[in-house]
Amino acid sequence: MNKSKLENHSPLKFLLFVYGFSIPLWIIETRIDVKGLPLDIPITDILAAFTPLIAASILTCKEEGYVGINKLFKRILDFSRITKKIWYLPITLLPFFMYLLIYIVIHLIRLPLAINFCIPFLSIPFLFCLFFIGAVAEETGYMGYAIDPMQERFGALSASILMGIPWAVWHYPSIIQQGHNLTWIAWATFGTVAVRVLIVWIYNNTGKSLFACILFHTLMNVGRILFPKDGIHNPLVNYPDIHYSIIAITAGIIVFLWGSKTLTRYRYI
Repeated sequence: MNKSKLENHSPLKFLLFVYGFSIPLWIIETRIDVKGLPLDIPITDILAAFTPLIAASILTCKEEGYVGINKLFKRILDFSRITKKIWYLPITLLPFFMYLLIYIVIHLIRLPLAINFCIPFLSIPFLFCLFFIGAVAEETGYMGYAIDPMQERFGALSASILMGIPWAVWHYPSIIQQGHNLTWIAWATFGTVAVRVLIVWIYNNTGKSLFACILFHTLMNVGRILFPKDGIHNPLVNYPDIHYSIIAITAGIIVFLWGSKTLTRYRYI
C-alpha cells in the first residue's frame, strides 16, 4: 500500500468509531436475552461485529473516496497475495493444533473432560459461513484498515498488542453477559491479544493478505464450536488458564522464531 495513503489512515479514529457504534448495541444488550446462538454470543454482539467494517468504510471513503472502498473490499478475497502456498498450513491447521494441545494438556493433568459429547460435523458448513462473515466484518477493519500504519510506527509485535488490547476489551460486554468473573476476563484478555499477534504474523507472511487473516479467524471460531463438550464440561470455558495460556505460548514461540519487529524474519533461515 502506498505510504502516503497509510499516513492518511487513523487507527485511533477507527477505534473510536468502533466503540462509538458498539456502545448503543451494548446498552440494548442489557435489556434482551437471546439463547442458543453459537458460543452463546448475544445477538447484539453479532451486530456489533460489523462495526469495524462500517468504521473502516466510512474512514476510507473520507480519505480515499469510493475508489479506496472498492480496493478495501476487493482485499477480502485477495488470496492471490498468498504466493507461498505453504502458509495455508498454519492458516488452516494451527487453530486445530492448538485446540488439540489444549485437550491433551487437560487430559494429562486429569481435569474433568466431556465424556458423552457429539461434535456437530453436519453443521460445519453453516458455522464456517457464519463465522466467515463475522471475520470479514472484523478483519476488514482491524487488518484491512488499521494495522499497517500501526506497524509502520510501532513495529509488528507492539502494533499487535496495541490493537489486541482494545479488541479484547471490545469483547467484555459479551463476556460479562455470559457470567464470567474477573479472573476469566483477565485470561481472555491475555489470550485474545495473543490471537491478534498470530493474525498479524500470518498477515505479514502472506503478502499482507486480508483473506488469510479472515480464514484463520474463521477457523479459530469454528474450532471452538467443535471442541468436545457436554452439558457439564466445556473445557474452553472451565479452564481459561489452560486454554488461553497455550494460545499465548504459541504466540510467544512465533515471536521468538520470527522476530518482534516484523514477525517475518525466521531466525533459522
